[in-house]
Amino acid sequence: MFRRTATATATGTAFAALAAAAALALTASTSATAATAPGFVNGADLPPHPGSPWYAGPVTQGLPESAPFCLDGVLPAQGSWHRTFGTEFDTGALQISVRAASATAAAKLAGALERKVAACAADWLRATPGGTASWADYGKLPVEEGAHVYGVHTSIPESEPGVHLYGIGRDGSTVTVVQWGQMGDLSHAPVADFKKTTTRAVNKLNP
Repeated sequence: MFRRTATATATGTAFAALAAAAALALTASTSATAATAPGFVNGADLPPHPGSPWYAGPVTQGLPESAPFCLDGVLPAQGSWHRTFGTEFDTGALQISVRAASATAAAKLAGALERKVAACAADWLRATPGGTASWADYGKLPVEEGAHVYGVHTSIPESEPGVHLYGIGRDGSTVTVVQWGQMGDLSHAPVADFKKTTTRAVNKLNP
């Protein structure tokens, strides 16, 4: 394991008809998304939480409303789908998958994601005087065209520290990134289980 640490850190008949039409449109949209979206992990694929099950949201076309920590500005909206996960506590997760125009474009995107995550701690420190941050490269995984796992920890005085794990992988022209996060530091990160999550995520991309 290679590690670097830095310091500085939505009455009547008309309404019913309208509701029915909306439900029909939603069903059609959901069916279309299910038919075209890459495969996604389920809650059971994520690192087990000791005090809560995982709750999985729907697979949704496009990017989440807010850019994920460490990944702002690098993921394209076109060809993207996402799914969010939560627990009854502070632990959450997110998967974003992108169908690129070609395998070459997908490889370029995967590389950009890896560089963005690897630089995240240092970039965050420059924008957060008085904070502390660290990151870890947990290595590559031998799945499809490859995957890579990283960890990022950030903390500011008088606030709870946060830790995130990132799994970035590719299968042909499809790229996925899985983000897991909770309060704590790198010592609290379930790295071995998250590597299994990342492997499952890449294996499910093109079912």
